[in-house]
Amino acid sequence: MKCCPKDFGMVIIGDSVRELNRNDFYSGRLDYQQHAVRSAYVRIISGFDLYSGTQHRKYFMIITGFRTLVLGTPWRNLTYIILETDEGLTGVGEARVLGKTHTVTEYLKDAQRHFVGHNPFDVEALFRRMTLLDFGKAGEVVHTGIALVELACWDIIGKACGQPVYNLLGGKVRDTVPAYANGWYTVERSPADFASAATRVLDRGYKGMKFDPFGNGDLELTREQFHTSMDLIEAVASVAGTRAQIMLEMHGRFTPAQAREISRHVEKYSPAWIEEPTRPGDIPALTSVRQHTSLPIATGERLYGAQEFVALWQSGAADIVQPDITQCGGILETKKIAAAAETYSIMVAPHNVGGIISTMAALHLTLSLRNGKILEHFNDFADPGVKLAGSNYPEVVDGVFHAPTGPGWGVELDEDYILAHPPEYVDGRVQDPGLQMFEKEDWSKRGQDA
Repeated sequence: MKCCPKDFGMVIIGDSVRELNRNDFYSGRLDYQQHAVRSAYVRIISGFDLYSGTQHRKYFMIITGFRTLVLGTPWRNLTYIILETDEGLTGVGEARVLGKTHTVTEYLKDAQRHFVGHNPFDVEALFRRMTLLDFGKAGEVVHTGIALVELACWDIIGKACGQPVYNLLGGKVRDTVPAYANGWYTVERSPADFASAATRVLDRGYKGMKFDPFGNGDLELTREQFHTSMDLIEAVASVAGTRAQIMLEMHGRFTPAQAREISRHVEKYSPAWIEEPTRPGDIPALTSVRQHTSLPIATGERLYGAQEFVALWQSGAADIVQPDITQCGGILETKKIAAAAETYSIMVAPHNVGGIISTMAALHLTLSLRNGKILEHFNDFADPGVKLAGSNYPEVVDGVFHAPTGPGWGVELDEDYILAHPPEYVDGRVQDPGLQMFEKEDWSKRGQDA
């Protein structure tokens, strides 16, 4: 037997009570092997734990190393991190960052001092180290790097505790989470093709579908672009009818005036929301749209960390927030954002454009949210092969995700599959294909064979 040190505790050895701190174990003031192994009279009062073999040692493990893998697709790369520990447990994290995959993987090499050699249970301290100790203001790359490591830590924690991650986040509020489809309109930009694609979404059992019909529009649409977009919206809405809700994605394209015009024309279709009508972070522009439409407004996928949501809360301009776990610094930071949203009576629909791990992580989070609304899902339509990157993919059945039951993420990563589907490399650097949605009219095909 062996005694695991925490910061402070009390033990009874024989008939005497000893107050101990962490240094007592390392300085030799307590010979815990002598007292815990040879004496039958060691009893814990508080603060410490005795364990036999590896029963509890896993709670005090150390991250000993990491490696990264990248799965390539025609329009976004998925980056995986595998954390290794001295207890033999491993954890997996995943993220996607458009245009910066190489940068994020190199950043992890630079920042490994913040997680290698540390306890994976200490996720709060991890976030503090990676956002504070390097002094500079953390942005997209840093928050993505944190998320990769933090998600892998939660996988380890869940495995060590024998629990699905949502049980470690306060438990689940519901047994299922509604899903909506994205990436389904990889077709020609015609009303007939969009209608056919929307029918396929309904055939898969989805009760919601999101799409961006605006081509490569930027700030303002030409009259031709405007009317083409309205025709596409009408075609999809006519198929959805009362069977499914539509969500209109604007990708932060528009001036307030253009967003207001679009909103007026689509109100008759009662979309579940309009998303990112103006540039991300431009609160005055978003507020202008808010003041001129009754439609729900969703935004937040390109805000990084809880602090960047403060102005959004204060503005009252959003009805639904869409933090992305993989770009907000992980699941715990996103949980805090969701908790803040709840105090403003705002619903949360996490942005999810990831593969097996980040989809699973977003599901675990949403299961635990009182104000969780719905979860985005791409992988039934765009790049369905990413589902094969691991076991136990969380499938959408009859329009919902069901709560998983395995410990951690409950996923066994298929590294051979990922290695067999690499991204493009040039001079040893990962190339990011991106969407070029402000340049290419048909960017929504996402490199798929429609």
